[in-house]
Amino acid sequence: MTESNVTVDQGLMRELFSGDGGGVAKLMESMLNQVLSAQADEAAGAGRYERSEGRTSYRSGTRVRTLYTRVGKLTLQVPQLRDGSFCPEIFKRYQRSEQAFVLAMMEMVVQGVSTRKVAAITEELCGVEVSKSTVSRLCEGLDVRLRAFNERRLDGHKFPFVLVDAMYIKARGEDRVQSKAVLIASGIDAKGYRHVLGLAIGDSESGSTWGEFFKALKARGLAGVEWVISDDHEGLKSAAQRHFQGSSWQRCQVHLMRNVLGHTSSKYKTEVADACKLVLQSRNKEEAKVQLAALIVQFEVKAPKAVKCLEEGFDDVLAVFALPEKYRRRLRTTNMQERLNEEIRRRERVIRIFPNEQSALRLIGALLAETNEHWAERVYLDMQEYWEWRDEQAAKSEVCPAGQTSLLKVVNN
Repeated sequence: MTESNVTVDQGLMRELFSGDGGGVAKLMESMLNQVLSAQADEAAGAGRYERSEGRTSYRSGTRVRTLYTRVGKLTLQVPQLRDGSFCPEIFKRYQRSEQAFVLAMMEMVVQGVSTRKVAAITEELCGVEVSKSTVSRLCEGLDVRLRAFNERRLDGHKFPFVLVDAMYIKARGEDRVQSKAVLIASGIDAKGYRHVLGLAIGDSESGSTWGEFFKALKARGLAGVEWVISDDHEGLKSAAQRHFQGSSWQRCQVHLMRNVLGHTSSKYKTEVADACKLVLQSRNKEEAKVQLAALIVQFEVKAPKAVKCLEEGFDDVLAVFALPEKYRRRLRTTNMQERLNEEIRRRERVIRIFPNEQSALRLIGALLAETNEHWAERVYLDMQEYWEWRDEQAAKSEVCPAGQTSLLKVVNN
């Protein structure tokens, strides 16, 4: 730093020890102004009004800069040089701090703190008011990065397992609060790593909405899909059948359990749940059929709708039995997606109603991008046994292995 003789007048010294709390700020303000003046002399190659052969520039007045510090607001007189070459180091550091401050605000919003609360916290900590509209505007800086994440190419990976699910949020639009469906897809690649494939926001979970989502994923390079794991939503099923021809469909067992219990009176829910678990947690399909028969005998009179619901979904939820045993536990449900939904919901509860669809896309996209980075750190499934099993099945037949529930009876394209 430039060496200079800093002087302190008697008035500042009296204010420093007066106890009113403003003396320290005024003392620092005076010292910094003197330091800035000395730095400007060094940059110009001569002091003010000094004649020197080493002079490289001339003074051109000053400009006022306000600096917020722990001791209060400082008003600094920053010298200007005619060639514009003087940029104090203190403001370079301040600019970095300012950027970090903006990033911190963006991070607060991503973590679920509402923009109004961010503004209040900022004013409390920094002594400067930042409106919630300013916070929202600053957070739009996330859009470019999130668009790049959500539109990145998926080429170079095969994704044998794709898990899809949706959740509903509220966002303002057309002068009213609207319910929006957030569609999210994740995949497990050929090496066993998890990836967030993408997200989209639509008006509902219709077949056309899911179809556009799947079409966009395939346009980005999604390929090699052999299994689709999801709930029993008709729009989702029809779209998956059209866009992932030849893939096998595993209906989420947790969703089926909820559906079964939804058709059960409160009096028998515990008993039905226990019996249903015995069916779903069987070691093989033959044992599951035995457990299903026992459940039907026990509850076909007490809970006929629940029994019918389980019978209709029996083959779909046990399609996973076609896979080697080590893969069944993690692929029998969409729990991986449900955990993502829970993280999103935890932040969404704070905001309650998004100001618009873009703000929802921003927050959810930031969370998913962060999750995707964490997933890249470790292998989720050891895929060696799977590919050995696939080679064995391919040697036996060119069609889907027996026991799978195919979306369409054609070879996967």
